[in-house]
Amino acid sequence: VTLTTSSALKGAIQLGIGYTVGNLTSKPDRDVLMQDFYVVESVFLPSEGSNLTPAHHYPDFRFKTYAPLAFRYFRDLFGIKPDDYLYSLVNEPLIELTNPGASGSLFYLTSDDEFIIKTVQHKEAKFLQRLLPGYYMNLNQNPRTLLPKFYGLYCIQSGGINIRLVVMNNVLPRSVKMHYKYDLKGSTYKRRASRKEREKSSPTYKDLDFQDMHEEGLYFDTETYNNLMKTLQRDCRVLESFKIMDYSLLLGVHVLDQSQREGGEPGQAGSDGRRPVGQRVLYSTAMESIQGDGKAAEALTTDDTMGGIPAKTHKEEKLLIFLGIIDILQSYRFIKKLEHSWKALVYDGDSVSVHRPGFYASRFLKFMSTSVFRKTQRKSAA
Repeated sequence: VTLTTSSALKGAIQLGIGYTVGNLTSKPDRDVLMQDFYVVESVFLPSEGSNLTPAHHYPDFRFKTYAPLAFRYFRDLFGIKPDDYLYSLVNEPLIELTNPGASGSLFYLTSDDEFIIKTVQHKEAKFLQRLLPGYYMNLNQNPRTLLPKFYGLYCIQSGGINIRLVVMNNVLPRSVKMHYKYDLKGSTYKRRASRKEREKSSPTYKDLDFQDMHEEGLYFDTETYNNLMKTLQRDCRVLESFKIMDYSLLLGVHVLDQSQREGGEPGQAGSDGRRPVGQRVLYSTAMESIQGDGKAAEALTTDDTMGGIPAKTHKEEKLLIFLGIIDILQSYRFIKKLEHSWKALVYDGDSVSVHRPGFYASRFLKFMSTSVFRKTQRKSAA
């Protein structure tokens, strides 16, 4: 058996995380120091077991944990208790998602819908390590963000193969049916879902599709709209400061009226339309990720809305919106398949690298604030 078989990989992930998170609990809490971002802890887990590690049925492997204290701090900041993290990731089976992106990454989802484990390339893992101090500083100033919430970075080494994994928040809960899913960049160049994608049972559409399907956009009350825009603007400025571009807004739309017609509450699993027992909102939700005083978000995050943000279509259909910014690790500096040639980069390096992330952010924000999200117009008293 090699670790490339799915069940072996899932098993090794769970063993490794179980070992390192368990190990961390004995370490006292303290402030994160600069050097904590560069620590890599490594443990060898032979299949026959050792005095530190359990025996297992997989090939021998080494498990590396990057910046364990920094990530513990992030988890803490997002209200994730070590026991819950362990329980979600280790005690319940991981669900393999069938290729949701074109990235060639493997994705696993925890049974409780909270966490996604994604395999990343070496350069993406390296980039995340470089990002950590700035990411930390930003989260400290502003925990309400739609940027990805990174909870752990790990590497499994076995038989000469390295498999790097990042643990992140899951933006679209499975327990709420997404009637529409979009990956939006604010660009119109080749931004239509392929025919192959459209044929899927739950396709992910793109910018041009969104404009066809919701040409009027999605309407929010003024306060929610302002909070959402403030959050997106702030997040985009952060990404721009890291010279990151090519990220997307992942947007899930749940049509409330439709799910009632289909005979169920928003949590549509189960024949009686109720969410399976134990499906509760544990961590950061869309509602809690946008600016605002926080109290409103907590009041609105019930087990029925799963933390979705209330919105309407121009026809007053009620919606719940789930969203997050994704794909921030394919940083600009690494993107080789740019729309312009390498020659342009070589000759015109500065102007390109300085302006492009800013241009990307501005275009992204303009699209979101005008085409996608709109403010409900108060009906004038006639």
